[in-house]
Amino acid sequence: MRFTKSIPNLFTLGNLYCGFLSIGYAASGQYKNAAILILIGMMLDSMDGRLARMLKADSTLGKELDSLADIVTFGVGPSFLVYYTYFYQFGLLGFMVAGLFPLFGAYRLARFNISTKSSMNYFIGVPITAAGGILAILTLFGDLIPNIITTVVFTALCFLMVSKLRIPSLKEVPLPKYGTIVTIFLGCALFVIYKGFYGQFPYLIYIATPLYIAYVTYRFVKGKNKKDID
Repeated sequence: MRFTKSIPNLFTLGNLYCGFLSIGYAASGQYKNAAILILIGMMLDSMDGRLARMLKADSTLGKELDSLADIVTFGVGPSFLVYYTYFYQFGLLGFMVAGLFPLFGAYRLARFNISTKSSMNYFIGVPITAAGGILAILTLFGDLIPNIITTVVFTALCFLMVSKLRIPSLKEVPLPKYGTIVTIFLGCALFVIYKGFYGQFPYLIYIATPLYIAYVTYRFVKGKNKKDID
């Protein structure tokens, strides 16, 4: 029973470890590896909360651990990725600008954690998970996307995270949660395989992707059957 209660935290720690590995890959020049690890972290992040509710293992520790993991994987990781791929050209200024992303992300997470008002229909500001994932995808296809676009998106996401704009959560759309992210991720994976570069990427992708697809499918079928019963 004790192990069952710790399963969601293991997924959260897996998310954190993906962030750590992403930073290491970025520092060694393997930028596509770093980007994919952030996307894998997104998959793990989308699963830990639901697993906690399924296993009735919600805890304050899990919530705090999730925030700490998010700031590393979706804040520090993407900022280093953008710095090493583009901002490094501007020296100290580029390093300082890249560091703004985790600062804004940390503020957004802290504001979310103390918020007493929550809605299932929208987020206040762009979630750091989505912002970090967008930067990872831009880096993954960096050869096809002009650097100026990455710079504009990077700047916009920094301010959007701490803004008070209401961002639709899309939770009412009849798709599994993070269905859009899964679609984008699979599209990226197929592109990589098509290009013949798959052998250069973390083998974890071949384990994480089918597991996540199975998990999303299970949640979708379970939710559909529940509606049919109701």
